[in-house]
Amino acid sequence: MVFEGLTERLKKTFKKLSGKGKISQNDLDNAMHEIRAALLEADVSLKVTREVTRSVSKEALGAKVLDSVTPDQQIVKIVNDELIKVMGSKAAQLNKAKHIPTIILMVGLQGAGKTTAVGKIARRLMQEKQSRPFFIAADVYRPAAIEQLKTLGEDLQVPVYDEGTNVDPVEIVKNGLAQAKKDNHDYVFIDTAGRLTIDEQLMDELKNIKEVAQPNEILLVVDAMTGQTAVDVANDFNDALGITGVVLTKLDGDTRGGAALSIRYDTGVPIKFIGTGEKLADLDVFYPDRMASRILGMGDILSLVEKAQQQYDEKQAQDLARKIQENNFDLDDFIDQMNQVQKMGPVDELIKMVPGLANVPGAANIQFGDKDFAHMRAIVSSMTPEERMDASILSPRRRRRIAAGSGRDVMEVNRLIKQYKQTATMMNKVQNGNLGAMDQMFAGQGVKGKIGRMAMNSMVKKNKKRKQKRLKKIKHFKTK
Repeated sequence: MVFEGLTERLKKTFKKLSGKGKISQNDLDNAMHEIRAALLEADVSLKVTREVTRSVSKEALGAKVLDSVTPDQQIVKIVNDELIKVMGSKAAQLNKAKHIPTIILMVGLQGAGKTTAVGKIARRLMQEKQSRPFFIAADVYRPAAIEQLKTLGEDLQVPVYDEGTNVDPVEIVKNGLAQAKKDNHDYVFIDTAGRLTIDEQLMDELKNIKEVAQPNEILLVVDAMTGQTAVDVANDFNDALGITGVVLTKLDGDTRGGAALSIRYDTGVPIKFIGTGEKLADLDVFYPDRMASRILGMGDILSLVEKAQQQYDEKQAQDLARKIQENNFDLDDFIDQMNQVQKMGPVDELIKMVPGLANVPGAANIQFGDKDFAHMRAIVSSMTPEERMDASILSPRRRRRIAAGSGRDVMEVNRLIKQYKQTATMMNKVQNGNLGAMDQMFAGQGVKGKIGRMAMNSMVKKNKKRKQKRLKKIKHFKTK
């Protein structure tokens, strides 16, 4: 997973310091050596590595870390601040035209995931801004690219303009833009051709398209798994076209991910989005502070909350809140909640976003995929409606029958029932405002812990307000 190797190396380095009441200059020098080695191993450029370690050493001495009561926490904070600075300080938004349409030119090498990125960004705009995007297929060299864009257009219900493979791409873009303006679309994505390597013909074509389209945004899509090559590609495209942003793809499969730490510093161009999987929903805005927090193993509660909101079905949630309040949370509801979690992404990645939970022994080894969810659904499907509604009647004999019917082991059935009961208990506690367990989980996590508590408190307050409104309505009807 993204930055896994770097995170583990840095955590080991900080752990060596955590046992000391005070640290010596030698301890600090050794820590800087470990941090430098961890960054280089993660494929961060030498220039960025030197800058980070130099700044951390300077800040550490300036902050009198050697005399601090908690030197390890001081150094973690300094490293965190430097990583944020290197990656761009704050999230960069998409440029927007004063008058519609906003034109986005997508560029990059072949195989970086450019066409898929078009669909992902368009989907996000449709969900968040209720936008009306329009696709222009300007890759005339690969018929498969045009078909892929058409398939994405069908899935998203977005019109795709193409003129086949025998027309000049510049002419296609000119005609496509005229059609988009005529149909009153607010975002236009131009999907251009890529090459296996950068060549003069590619750049000339892109320059001509840029001149005709006058894009508000030129997004370069680069593959994070190519390491420092991604930085070189970004520099070449930036020199030729003046790119305005980067979309970093395949971060889900890269254990090093140093490109994310190097591109912004080397090119001055912000990373605007990161691709974390193959599905259209697997796209996140790039937040330097959140990424730094995850690199240091401190979690990312804000991104977790956002993921939950994206998959949040309000009617389902209201029904769930009612059932919890009435103590009617059954196994069907439990499976519904598991389905919601599955939509949010891999469980091991979600765990890393929760402050403190990633440091729980054994948490890093949790592997929970689509097959596990399928097995859980099979077990619940093998139960009778009565058993799903009341787990207390699940005797050993019934459990053996369910195991046989679902093709799973009895131990799996027992484990699922235990998880269901634990979830029901926790949900009731949260619903009633008891956050003692959550406070323990967020304890010692500094700013991120406060954010976690704030997020949970916000959820509880909303539930209380809903409850108060319902009580008022009941009183109102009773007085009539």
